[in-house]
Amino acid sequence: MGYSSWSASAYRSVTSTRTARPASEVFRGEKSIDPLMDPRKLTFREARDSEHHPHSVPIIVAFDVTGSMGHVPKLFATELLGKLMRMLVEGGYVSDPQLLFAAVGDAVSDRAPLQVGQFESGLEMDMWLTKIWLEGGGGDAPESYPLVDWFAAYHTKTDHFERRGEKGYLFIIGDETDKDLESSHIQRVFGYSPDKSVRSEDVLDACNERWHRFRVMLGKDRPQKIPAREKALSEVLRNRTFPLFKPEAICEFIAATLGVLEGNMTTKKAEEILTDSGCHSDIASLCSDALGGLATNQ
Repeated sequence: MGYSSWSASAYRSVTSTRTARPASEVFRGEKSIDPLMDPRKLTFREARDSEHHPHSVPIIVAFDVTGSMGHVPKLFATELLGKLMRMLVEGGYVSDPQLLFAAVGDAVSDRAPLQVGQFESGLEMDMWLTKIWLEGGGGDAPESYPLVDWFAAYHTKTDHFERRGEKGYLFIIGDETDKDLESSHIQRVFGYSPDKSVRSEDVLDACNERWHRFRVMLGKDRPQKIPAREKALSEVLRNRTFPLFKPEAICEFIAATLGVLEGNMTTKKAEEILTDSGCHSDIASLCSDALGGLATNQ
C-alpha cells in the first residue's frame, strides 16, 4: 500500500467542517469494529516502495482509545494529521512517509482491543484514521499496548527493512502502563494460538528488531515538578517512554523523532520545535537529548 501522494488542499477540504462535529460523526458510528480493521482478518500490512515513493519510511501511530484517551484521535483527525504531514513532507524530515493508524485498548474487557489500518502515503490515511471505533471502555489501569508490538513484529512487511535493513517507526500514545501479554490475548485478538508461551519482553525484543518503538506517555496536566534530570534521561533511554503533557505536541514529537533519527534535524532544532509547541522547557530538553542519544546508538 501507500502508492498515492499527500495533498494538503484535499485534506483541508475533507476536514474543514470536522472541528465542530461530535466524535461519533467523525469516527465509525456503529458500535463495533470495522471488519477491514479487524486483526483476525489480516495476514500482513505492507509498506512498499513505488515509482512516486522510492524510499518509503513506515510509521505506525497507535492510539489508546479507552475512556480517558478518546479525545486524542479526535484531535488528530481535526488538526494534527495535516500538521504532521506538513512538517514531515514540507520540512523534509522524511522523504516518503507511509502512515498506518491503529487503536488499542484492553485485551480482556474490550470488544475491539486492537484495530489496524493500512500503510498509506496519501489522503487514504485519513480514511483509515476515521474508520477507528472509539469504543471507550478499558479495564484496570494497565492497557494492552503490547498487542501493537505483536502486530508490528509479526504482521508487517516493509521495504525499508527488507531492502535497506532500516527500522520503521512505531509510536504508541497512551496514559497508562503496559498490561502483560498472554497467549489467550493473541488467540482472542488475532484468532490463532502462538506456537509457544508468550512473554511481553520477548515480543518487545522482536518488535525492536524491525521498529524504533516509542511510548508517548500523556500526562493530564502540566507538570508541577520535573524529576531529577539524570534519572529521567536514563529512564527514557532505557524504556523509550517519553513524557508529554500537551496532546497538541504529539505531531511535533513525532516529527522531531523522525527528523533526528533520520539525520535531517539537529537536537537543538528538535528542542525548539517541542518548546514552541507548548512543551515545558525541561521536557523539551529531556526529549531532544534522549533522541540525540538514541540517534548516536541506533
